[in-house]
Amino acid sequence: MSPLTALPTNVIGCTGETLLTAVATPDTARFTTPATIRLPYQAESVGAARRFVAAKLREWGLDDLVDDASLITSELAANAVRTGCQTRMIVAVRRPSDRIVRILVGDGSCSMPVMIQAGPDATSGRGLAMVHRLTQGRWGVSPRPFGKVVHADLPTPKPTSR
Repeated sequence: MSPLTALPTNVIGCTGETLLTAVATPDTARFTTPATIRLPYQAESVGAARRFVAAKLREWGLDDLVDDASLITSELAANAVRTGCQTRMIVAVRRPSDRIVRILVGDGSCSMPVMIQAGPDATSGRGLAMVHRLTQGRWGVSPRPFGKVVHADLPTPKPTSR
């Protein structure tokens, strides 16, 4: 089975456990089919996660969000890879409303992410601070029995009038 095998688009799972579901509203359903993939805990998966989210945003016509979403996805997926879990991480992108894109990364570690203030000479430790800045503080973590899901919300551009 390919590491990019898609799960049902409305379910995010971790070792078989249902973590979150997403339901499209009538206004967003026509252009925002949610998407989820499972990836191995390997460095190459960070790029695969980034490309997956970017492709979905382009499909939805949200090209202006691709750069920020790609950086957020890279940071969250890289953190998941560093957990060293042996199953698969879950990467998902959703539209909980027409004004929000939600990026989710689930992993099998119960260790919660912590935003730190990295010193000027530090070579790491800035990822969650960047996520915090790009999402205007709209990110969080949901503990699960077999891991956690970290989510980050990006506001979408205001819809144009028809």
